[in-house]
Parts: sequence; C-alpha cells; structure tokens
Amino acid sequence: MSVSKHPLFTALAICVALAGCSRETPVTFTSSEAVTKLPDQLQVDLRAALAEHAGSHATPKLLGNEDVDAATLRRGQLVYHERCVQCHGDSGDGNGPVAASMYPRPRDYRKGIFKFTSTPYGARPMRTDLIRTVNRGIQGTSMPAFRLLPEEDIAAVVDYVLSLTRRGELESQLVELVDFEEAVDPELVKDECVPAVIQKWVDAEGSEVSPLTSQPVFTAEHVTRGREAFLSEQLGCKKCHGEDGRGQTKDNLAGNLKDTWGHVTRAADLTGGFLHGGQRPLDIYLRIHNGVNGTPMPGFANALRDDPDKIWDLVAYVMHVTNARRSGERPLPGPISPYVPTASAESGGDAEASPEAAE
Repeated sequence: MSVSKHPLFTALAICVALAGCSRETPVTFTSSEAVTKLPDQLQVDLRAALAEHAGSHATPKLLGNEDVDAATLRRGQLVYHERCVQCHGDSGDGNGPVAASMYPRPRDYRKGIFKFTSTPYGARPMRTDLIRTVNRGIQGTSMPAFRLLPEEDIAAVVDYVLSLTRRGELESQLVELVDFEEAVDPELVKDECVPAVIQKWVDAEGSEVSPLTSQPVFTAEHVTRGREAFLSEQLGCKKCHGEDGRGQTKDNLAGNLKDTWGHVTRAADLTGGFLHGGQRPLDIYLRIHNGVNGTPMPGFANALRDDPDKIWDLVAYVMHVTNARRSGERPLPGPISPYVPTASAESGGDAEASPEAAE
C-alpha cells in the first residue's frame, strides 16, 4: 500500500483540510464611520436592528421586496463576489481592494444614489436601470459590460446590489434615529425608519421619464440650434464643459467640483468620444433632462419645460461634438482627464496631477 493510500495518512489529510476551513474568517459587513463613533451598546443594538430588517452577509435580505427569495440573493452574492467585490467591496461601500487606484471611484451603494437613471434627478433608479448598467457597463470608466453573463445571474446580482443599497440606507436612518432618541426603539425602526427607505423606491417605480416630444431626424440645423443653447447664459453648459465641450474650465482644472461621495469629479470632456451614461440619443436626452445623480450636473427639465424640443437640439449638438474626432475634425485632445494642476504648476513649476485626481 502506498503512503498516499494509507488510512492514517488519509485521516490526517481530512483533519488538516477541515482545520483549514474552520480557520477561515466569515465575511461580515463593515459598519459606516457614523456607526463606529456610537457608544458600544448603541452599536450592538443598531447592528441587531439592521440585521433583523436588512439581513447580514450570511443571510441577506432585500428590504421591501420579500418576494425575492434567499436562493436568488445567494446566487447574486456569489456573482457579486466573483465579479464586483474587488471594486465595490463586501459592504457595497465602494472600498474594494483596488478601488483607491480608480478614477472615477467605484460606486458606494449605501446612499441609494446611482448616476445614470431613467428617473428624475434625486430619485432612486428603476431596477431596469441597474440591469442596463450591468449589461453594457459604463464607457470610459473601469466598470465593464457583463452582457455575456446569463440573464439569471444579472438579475440576481442586481437584486443583491439592491439589498446592499437598502441596507446602507437603513443604516443611515438608524444613525439619525439614535442621534435623536439616544436609543434604538424597535417600534420607531419598524414604523418610521424602514418605511422611509422603502417609500423612495416605491416612488421611483412611477417616475420613469419619457421624452416630452418625439426624437427628430437630426440635421445641421439641430446642431446649430443646440450649439446656441449650449453656449447660452440661460443653461450655462459652457461654465462646466467649456465653450468647445472639452471641459477645460477653471473649476475643472482646479479640482473644485466634488460629488456626493466626497470625491473630486469633473464635467465630461464631450469631445473624448465616450459618454458615461450611454451613446444613444435617448441616453443623452435623459442626462440633459434628468441630470446625473450625485454630481454637479443638474437636470434641465424645468429650465426647458416651455421649449422641450431644445433638449433634442442639445442632443444633436452633443452627438456632433462627441463624434468630431472620429470624423477627423479638431480640436486636438487636451490634457488627460482628470488633470488637476498643483499650486507649483500654476506658479510656473512642473505640472503634475494632484493626488486627489486618483480618487
């Protein structure tokens, strides 16, 4: 009998394998900074309430959607850990192992804010918005397309992301409750905190935006009118994107623009050929009408409510500018985005990217 087949050797191998498994630390969700600043007992009570209503890593729940079963969420969790956790982190906080090296930073789901939606500025996204983003990715960023994944995996991972999102939102609600009540009151959690999270998602389901007028067949006249609107003081597009659409404005170059997550951001270089929210006319329409959640880019629905066709004019102009380099037109590319000169560069020293730009 060979050593490898000896019963004692086999038993020892099994023991070693089992011992190795038992030493593995279970994955747990990381609490927000606001929670870690609370007294110890309040932290314990808050985490218990959070686990009861929004689940834990071992037993995830989709708050407000009890019809999404545990098997679906476990499947989504497996996909998430294989495809998403490196960037977005175990807790969905956008602090995965490689996140610090990325610009833009991976999304922190815990605020319930997603940039590219079919709902108005400030509203929660539709579930279909998230499925679309997973399917096609976000061009010009580190978020790839996952269109080759089975539809069931995409649907499951979106449900799991929603569970992380609503869990984070509930955590924020509980922190506010503790700040006011100095206790985690189970009745207030059930009657106030949980409904406050769920209602925003319910409202979003009835707020999907459709174009106010039909998309025209774009002509040179649409582009000309769109350029006039783009440069107008009424809309102020040039203040952030620049007169030529390259985004080489003072605020952009100085790194003065911040997003909701506290990271340096900047208005898009429209001439770069990549529009993060999508390349279709409808995608551009929604970005102009709705804005980009969590960023300084507002929606222009109110400003253009009396002249809705002007949105399509702006779409035509943005498409023209975005495709200019592909058609061999100038301007030449500017500094690589994002470019934030340091004080020494402004005073005549060597220019270098600010450390903040890496965010």
